[in-house]
Amino acid sequence: MSAALLELRDLRRSVRLPSGDDLHILRGVDLRVGSGDHVAIVGRSGSGKTTLLNLLGLIDRQSSGDLLFDGTDVSQLGERRRARMRGASIGFVFQQFNLLDGRTALENVMMPLMYGTAAQFWRRERLAREMLDRVGLADRAEQLPSRLSGGEQQRVAVARALVRRPRLILADEPTGALDVTTGEAVMALLDEIARDSAAALVTITHDLQVAALSRRSFLLDAGTLHDVGTTGAGEALAATGEIRAGRRAVGTRDAGPGPSADEPTAAPQQAGTEARR
Repeated sequence: MSAALLELRDLRRSVRLPSGDDLHILRGVDLRVGSGDHVAIVGRSGSGKTTLLNLLGLIDRQSSGDLLFDGTDVSQLGERRRARMRGASIGFVFQQFNLLDGRTALENVMMPLMYGTAAQFWRRERLAREMLDRVGLADRAEQLPSRLSGGEQQRVAVARALVRRPRLILADEPTGALDVTTGEAVMALLDEIARDSAAALVTITHDLQVAALSRRSFLLDAGTLHDVGTTGAGEALAATGEIRAGRRAVGTRDAGPGPSADEPTAAPQQAGTEARR
């Protein structure tokens, strides 16, 4: 693996309960992710996946331990510098797309460029159209989300996440609202673009089929991260007793198939929190 773009050392996160006791969510997580790497983190509900994602995305702060981004200890940065680093260097792909209903696909992809560099701002339409073309939606640029299929909406979300050329892509259950075939196509697209741009891709998922597409897999169990290598995620998860038959999510009920790749979907809801996962 290349030099670490992202490095976690004994990372811990806990919260103080009304009773005065501490709830330990992450317990000494160690992780190194290099540029161009594709890592999957799998775990049951309540294992701390969303908390870890929020730390990786510089949304939350750890209770103790080190989190380095390209050698910089981000815990020492103020909120403004963290926000600038997050906007310039980190792209997020969510399960429920989170597109703006009243804006076209093009306008949704242009949105991050409104807060980018001066060069990005003035070239925002061109850059957005190029990225939509990259994800195969050049001819759908003027469509509202309600006129797009589930797979098309997620590809717009991918284009939006990548339009500023982030160095780190965080994908939170990116296929959870899609059928199997469409989900595999979206993951292949994410991996291809990340590899071409030498960006690191970290996928948080319940889905073993999604995890199998990564180069390295980790199991997050009770706040502890276990490296299961390039194979073996299924065996490690089975040992926790949380794996379900078929494509069911690990540690959750089967929600049934996602929207078809050929049918427009209703307006998306906001992504769930760890408490619901």
